[in-house]
Amino acid sequence: MRAVITIAEAVMRDAIRRKVVWIVLVFAALLSFAIPGLPDYGVGVVSAVFREVSIALMYVAALVVGLSLAATRIPAEVDRRTVFTIVARPVSRWQYVLGTWLGILAVVGVVLLAFTAVAIGVGLAVYQQAMPRLFAASFAVWLETGVITAGAVTLSTRFGAVTSIVGALTLAFAGHSLSTLGRSAEGVAPLAFVPSLEVFNVINAVAHGSGYGIAYAAAMLGVFVGWSGLLLLGASALFGRRDL
Repeated sequence: MRAVITIAEAVMRDAIRRKVVWIVLVFAALLSFAIPGLPDYGVGVVSAVFREVSIALMYVAALVVGLSLAATRIPAEVDRRTVFTIVARPVSRWQYVLGTWLGILAVVGVVLLAFTAVAIGVGLAVYQQAMPRLFAASFAVWLETGVITAGAVTLSTRFGAVTSIVGALTLAFAGHSLSTLGRSAEGVAPLAFVPSLEVFNVINAVAHGSGYGIAYAAAMLGVFVGWSGLLLLGASALFGRRDL
């Protein structure tokens, strides 16, 4: 397990070196500029629209950061031949794949925490409303991004960055299209156990409702573990059979 943690830490250091986390400032600036253009439909509605915009930008920021790392990390190390030094040590290829993904997941988590803190601060300053339930949205976004980046890591064990990104985005689209679940008044799919990425879509619940409960969070975790586990098993198998 120590080897996995070491590889994850290396991914995080590389993300800092590449200044990937600065994407938070870009999307935070977009959020600030978007506020004056938000429609005012009535008392309380504009703050809900602000939350929708915040969650949408949060999702895009997570995807940009996650895919930029997941699609390039392994191909870059193979091209630079630094991966040979790593796998020549007593490190299994599955440990390398898992450590890479965990490092990316950690970076995305930090980015989402920072962005959510900025969004809550802006909401408090502009609308005089504390919006802590945005953290619930960021948790859902984090889980979904984890699944999508697992797909990108899997593809990156055999293909280049562009193919990996396109494939991961295709996975995201297909994952949301697996089922067409009915929605409750709060906007949360009632059959959360269906293994669809749509379970992570909590925009209506967070922006216009009171969020979601522990049971729903557990359902999201189950889908996250199932999808990510299968994808990482595939990534480990593909990378294990690759000639280096």
